[in-house]
Amino acid sequence: MKLATLLLSAAFIAVPLAASAGDMSKKSDKKDIVDTAVAAGSFTTLATALDAADLIATLKGPGPFTVFAPTDAAFEKLPAGTLDGLLKDKAALTGVLTYHVVSGKVMAADVVKLTSADTVNGKSVTIKVVDGKVMINGATVVTADIEASNGVIHVIDSVLIPE
Repeated sequence: MKLATLLLSAAFIAVPLAASAGDMSKKSDKKDIVDTAVAAGSFTTLATALDAADLIATLKGPGPFTVFAPTDAAFEKLPAGTLDGLLKDKAALTGVLTYHVVSGKVMAADVVKLTSADTVNGKSVTIKVVDGKVMINGATVVTADIEASNGVIHVIDSVLIPE
């Protein structure tokens, strides 16, 4: 399955991103994670990356998946050349994209009770609440609980890069 599909599923960024994420309904009727993210319009970079990594079919699969989806603005925060380098290295790109996906459907009420979560790529992300905001590693969840037919998307304001 394509990782781009998974990353398209979730987007969280303050006011400008919240406005974009606002186009995503809280409950997506029969749309999978990928279609839900694409419909939002603020995940074109994620979609491109998922396609390049051949992860779209996977994220359109039965799941369930929890996707921490970075917006286009999140990708723009990466250091110069990082995205281009990842797009040229399918294995590295797949590793980054699968680091944004957790097996199962983990809603915000459950996420805040966790201190970490194992991602599809085999590495864990750290979860904590700081000043009432949920942090996934260094990324802030700006929109939570965007439901899809095969899981849930939580929008984040930064791209997660595994160590």
